[in-house]
Amino acid sequence: MTAPVTEGEVPFRVPGVEKPCITWYKIVGDLKTSKKPPLVAVQGGPGFSHDYIIPLGDLAAEPYNFTVIFYDPIGAGRSTHLPEKNGDEAFWTEQLFEDEFYNLLRHLGVEQYHVLGHCWGGMLAERIACKRPKGLRRLILTDSLASMETWAESARKLLGKLPKETQDVVEKHEKYGTTSSPEYQAAIVKFFKAYVLQLEPWPTEFLHALEMTEKEPSVYHTMVGPSEFHITGSLKHWDITPELHKINVPTLVINGKDDEATDEVVKALFWNIPNARWYTFSNSSHMPFWEEREAYMRFVAEFLTQE
Repeated sequence: MTAPVTEGEVPFRVPGVEKPCITWYKIVGDLKTSKKPPLVAVQGGPGFSHDYIIPLGDLAAEPYNFTVIFYDPIGAGRSTHLPEKNGDEAFWTEQLFEDEFYNLLRHLGVEQYHVLGHCWGGMLAERIACKRPKGLRRLILTDSLASMETWAESARKLLGKLPKETQDVVEKHEKYGTTSSPEYQAAIVKFFKAYVLQLEPWPTEFLHALEMTEKEPSVYHTMVGPSEFHITGSLKHWDITPELHKINVPTLVINGKDDEATDEVVKALFWNIPNARWYTFSNSSHMPFWEEREAYMRFVAEFLTQE
């Protein structure tokens, strides 16, 4: 039996923005009839739509029967876009996205929940979990990080494993600020195929998420910058490592063997979160929910149902 799908919009009052804003959401499963806490899926970016993490909807089907809540955050996908805020670091903050997260849950009447965060979504989930919200039951950090400086350093090391001509293209365009050039973008695709998503061809949902971010990059460019390798945005010095000990729910840390979120990146999550497990998918890069889809769902469902 196919799980029901509900889509909707939640009004979101944003300080400093006069026009009405909305957060778009999709629920796979039935919040009203399910006896399990729903899984709130928070995607990466920042500034990506939910499309590329849509495989997580598998968890709403038999035999798992979880309710999965997806949403596009403000500035992305089907939610309100605010290109006039491009470059405004005082506006695009973690607190904005945390406020949006709770605004969505209040609107949906969700009191107990699990959170699965991918990459930046994991960073936001870590920040939320460190504050010990009473409704949070379990936390899954997929291909995420504790320190942006460690992330960027690791990305540069991975770039160094690619052919020298690819490295030279990246270095040249980052030096001259021409990262929008087709040559640079082609080099980034090579990096992505090695360390982000190794499936061939790329799923349409992933491509769609990339296209939407390219059309409206304000969030990503403000918080990260134009480069994976030299972070220039507001998250440049982001490091939550000293606070991870505050997380008091069972936590699952996941990465892939060829992940941009290397072992060096994710180990701080495992070592500093008190009740954490760590699993590496051996045939995956940054998106094991695509690359080892069935095994990933089984593993996550097992974690969510353990006593």
